[in-house]
Amino acid sequence: KINFDAELEIIESTVWFGRAARQEFAIAFNLTGSGIDDPDVALTENLACKSENNFTKYCNPDVDKRLAEQSAERDPAKRKKLVWEIERMLAEEVARPIISHGSTGQCWQPHVKGYVRQENSIYNQWRLEQVWLDK
Repeated sequence: KINFDAELEIIESTVWFGRAARQEFAIAFNLTGSGIDDPDVALTENLACKSENNFTKYCNPDVDKRLAEQSAERDPAKRKKLVWEIERMLAEEVARPIISHGSTGQCWQPHVKGYVRQENSIYNQWRLEQVWLDK
């Protein structure tokens, strides 16, 4: 039973990871990110049976098998289909429900030239060596 009258506690990340590893939480937001937006990083790190960052200790051998399959799949469409199958399994089992997703936005100006937005991560392509202002 969850006590919804309990006080909200915001803790620093160095404290959080210790508590998470010891499973000292009822409900927690894990706001960690990854350097690349890829199912291997996000799903495997947080949900594979033997992952050290699987703080909820969720373990399903069928999900592990599908994680390995999607990781080895070279065809993006087939890989996407496998990932959605994994997502469905996780949702049906309420394995680690997603409470919210962060989103970012970017603005463009017509006089900024040479910028190519990355498709796989918000963390890449920020050196801007090939960008110039045509103004």
